[in-house]
Amino acid sequence: MLDAVAVVHRMVAGIEPVDELAGVHRALVLEWLSGTDNVFRRVPPAEPPQHLVSYVVPVAGDGRVLLVDHVKAGLWLPPGGHVEPGEDPALTARREIEEELGLGDAGLSRSPIFLTVTGTVGAVQRHTDVSLWFVLSCTGEEELRPDAGEFHAVRWWSRAELAAADPARFDPHFFRFLAALPPA
Repeated sequence: MLDAVAVVHRMVAGIEPVDELAGVHRALVLEWLSGTDNVFRRVPPAEPPQHLVSYVVPVAGDGRVLLVDHVKAGLWLPPGGHVEPGEDPALTARREIEEELGLGDAGLSRSPIFLTVTGTVGAVQRHTDVSLWFVLSCTGEEELRPDAGEFHAVRWWSRAELAAADPARFDPHFFRFLAALPPA
């Protein structure tokens, strides 16, 4: 298990903080990783109380982003999920994008570009997600096969639509992520 934690540690250490909060999150996660090998969810939903998530944000060439209206969280989120015990978070990203939307991993970033530490909300037992945000570059015209059990809806959002939306309906760090997203 320690090798898997070392992989995650290297991944997190490689994420450049884009703002002060990102620096705080990175320091917290590096400290946590240095003192534990218990980073993978073993008993849903909250054992241990803090565990890893891989988000994948599909981004179209025109800047639109694909989000899912998550049933349990009650929020518009990037697709993704918990990292399985011993699993590399990059493999989790590949697995989740296939399971949840039927998308392949061509265009998936090799490493996460963003990191967040977030208390969960919605119809789940409270715990803390340490989320690694990967980007999937795509055309925005891909055929999607959404997992109807996990999502109320799936949709592409333009930057203008996101700017006009209620931020309370999104992951609390989503708009920080958008600001950190490199230009196409």
